[in-house]
This record gives sequence, C-alpha cells and structure tokens, in this order.
Amino acid sequence: MTLKIGFMQGRLSSVINGMIQSFPWQFWQSEFALAEQLGLGLMEWTLDQDRLYENPLLTDDGQKKIIQLCACHAIRIPSLTGDCFMQAPFWKVSGDKRIALEQDFVAIATACRSVGITYIVVPLVDNGRLDTVDQEDQLVEFLQDHVAFFSENHLKIVFESDFPPAELASFIERLNPQIFGINYDVGNSAALGFDPAEEFAAYGHRILNVHIKDRVLGGTTVALGAGNANFEAVFKELGRICYQGNFILQTARAEDDDHATALAHYRDMTSDWIDEFGLLLRV
Repeated sequence: MTLKIGFMQGRLSSVINGMIQSFPWQFWQSEFALAEQLGLGLMEWTLDQDRLYENPLLTDDGQKKIIQLCACHAIRIPSLTGDCFMQAPFWKVSGDKRIALEQDFVAIATACRSVGITYIVVPLVDNGRLDTVDQEDQLVEFLQDHVAFFSENHLKIVFESDFPPAELASFIERLNPQIFGINYDVGNSAALGFDPAEEFAAYGHRILNVHIKDRVLGGTTVALGAGNANFEAVFKELGRICYQGNFILQTARAEDDDHATALAHYRDMTSDWIDEFGLLLRV
C-alpha cells in the first residue's frame, strides 16, 4: 500500500528555460522510473498551451505510451494541471478564438478519460484569474453546459483561485458538487496571507485535491518550511474535514539540480504531517 502522495510532472527533471513548471519534453518518460524508485505512486500531468496537440496526452501514440509506462512502473495519473487554461483562458476572449479554446478544453477532457485521469485542475490565477462578473458567468455557463459530458466520462473539474475565502465559496457554490470542486494550494494561500481556518470553514467540504508547496508572503515558492505556509494548521483542518484526496508535491526546485533527493525529503515531510494529524491516506 502506498501513501497518496504524488508529484507534479517535471519536478524530477531539470528546469527548462528558467521556468519552475512546464512540460518536460525531453524527460517525461524517464520520470516514471524515477518516481517508482522514490515510492511516489502518483503523478499529476502538466499541460501547456504551446504545442498543445503535440503533448503525448493529446496523441494516440502518446496515450498508449503513457498507459504502458504507468503499468510498467506502478504509477497512476489521477490529475492534470491545465496551465494551458491559465495561459489561454477562453473566458477572456470571444468569437472564433473562444470557440477554439473551448474545443481545446473538451479535447483535453476526452484525452484525460482515455488515460484514466479524473481531476482536471483549472488555475484561476495570474493570467487566468477571473477579473469580472462577466468572465465568471462565461466560465460557469460553459461548465454547466458540459455537466453531462463530465459526468459520463467520470471527470471532476477542480479550481485553484486567488479569490479570498468567501468569494471562492460563492463561486464554487454555483457549480454542481458532484462534478466540481477546489484544488487547495498550501503555498498560494500562504503567499496571499489567507487564514487556513477561515478557508476551510468557507469551502473545506469542496476540496478534492491538494498541492503541497511553500511560499513567502507576497512572494515566490521556497523549500518546504522556509516560507509562510502554516502546514500544521492546514493539516489540522484537513484532518477535521476527513480529507480523503491526494497530496501532490508542487514544491520548489532543487538549487543543486538533485531533484530526486529534494522530492524525497518533501515526500517524507508530507508523510510525517499525514501521520501527525491522523490522515491515514492510502491507495
């Protein structure tokens, strides 16, 4: 039995073009064996708008290879972070451009079904943040129109947002709890100065996936324990709501490029918090 701790794809590879997160084109296959060696049985796929339809997830041969690698290395891919939705949000454009991006969303969801991905993380942050009521309404309308599609394909759409707790709660309450939920990012909440107790009181019952990372208040990602994230408070709240989902390590990159050792350390820290707060989560 393996603890439900996984990693964000790319975190076992060298940094590409100085970006903390992007699809590891050269190394994506080798990460499966590395993850198996570290006892990380879960991977969260990453997807960029650039070269979208070249990504292995979106090709027939790529999907076959993904399924083969998962079977060979005892890895599951339960979730996908769609950075593409943040890079090219359909709720901020109109006309043919919007139609094309909405078609991308459906294509991605269909691909997820093909390889067994359940959770699609939509980042409503940075370029993808909801700036107006109209943008929110356009997003909600599209999602509601596709509820049957998501349900038939056993997909859940989860949102990461920079909304304050009350606003995020109001947003998620507009959407069917059987299909839609929240991706709670420990580091992002810390960077925004949010109080975990207030967050979990507002929408804890809708959290379906958790990203583990640390950030400084108003600043960037740092090593776990070096920033402003209050992990004890967060895990206490997760225990209180009897959270049963996954923990995905979206942690800082290793300065010495020894990403496997860094990720193993972060895995152990997360495992200790799980044990300390009674979250005996196993696959």
